[in-house]
Amino acid sequence: MGNPTAKKGKPIIGITLGDVNGIGPEVIIKSLLNSRILKHFTPVIYGSGKVLSFYRKNLAVGNFNYQQSDSIEKIAFGKTNVINVWEEKMEITPGEANEVGGKCALKSLQAAVKDLKDGKLNAITTGPLSKELVHSDEFKFHGHTEYLTREAGQKHSLMFLISERLRIGVATGHIPLREVNKKINEELLESKLSKMIQSLQKDFAINKPKIAVMGLNPHAGENGLLGDEEEKRIAPAIRKMKEGRHIITGPFSSDGFFGKGTFKQYDGILAMYHDQGLIPFKLMAFDEGVNYTAGLPFVRTSPDHGTAFEIAGKNEASEVSFRNALYLANDIVRNRNENRFEDSE
Repeated sequence: MGNPTAKKGKPIIGITLGDVNGIGPEVIIKSLLNSRILKHFTPVIYGSGKVLSFYRKNLAVGNFNYQQSDSIEKIAFGKTNVINVWEEKMEITPGEANEVGGKCALKSLQAAVKDLKDGKLNAITTGPLSKELVHSDEFKFHGHTEYLTREAGQKHSLMFLISERLRIGVATGHIPLREVNKKINEELLESKLSKMIQSLQKDFAINKPKIAVMGLNPHAGENGLLGDEEEKRIAPAIRKMKEGRHIITGPFSSDGFFGKGTFKQYDGILAMYHDQGLIPFKLMAFDEGVNYTAGLPFVRTSPDHGTAFEIAGKNEASEVSFRNALYLANDIVRNRNENRFEDSE
């Protein structure tokens, strides 16, 4: 993959619209309204100027301006750009979950990922989509994370939820709870822990990260009384990783770990399944958290919320999580390049 640069050394960050009938376009516009963001990176939205024009009028923000083009080679540096991925007229119906929203979301994502893989973008931040509406013969994945992992040619990645207070990764992502136990094994845990360590070092500049690992069962198995996965699968993976002189502790009982505030002592936390990690995370960082896909050769972030069809088009959506996702993508690109980029004055 290439390593693109822009004028004045700013990274180029691609943005996917997500579902055009959800809150994606709204939070994107609100995030980019403040022109100060252009001092840090050049945003490139993959979608349609017509969709943005619709929401600009809907939100009554006439001061949201953008440069339109049909390819990444024609973008204007130092401005918000829109690459028109489709030209045909699409009916926009805010709050309505339908095939149009799914079709547009997939086109936007595929175009951005192509430019990302071709080295024409430094990172992407993805707008929320409906997994049900994009699922098709072209997209047989549970979500962005699984799709991007495949596109990167990787066996595993790490769904890593980031806020100022917490960094929580999940060993198993978007799968039914009944399948979690089958997936948890030493190989998987060692892979996820390795990706977390590498990300904390490379992406967050933490040289010697401290990591906590959660148990799978209530009270972390209660010494085998409530399950032996901790003893037979989780603890051996922790011991193996410690052989590399990594600072890893656990398995912890997650209720006490979060309830007592023990999480404050760690740079990263590995939960065993989706809700074990995301419930405490969203309780503490719902409006500001970021979903980062760690362990890939490229950088991808997203807000930690979904399409929120119930408030789409009502000018009620908060842009904080999406804006934080953009800034985190920018920060990670700079950390990976050891501050090779310089902010313009």
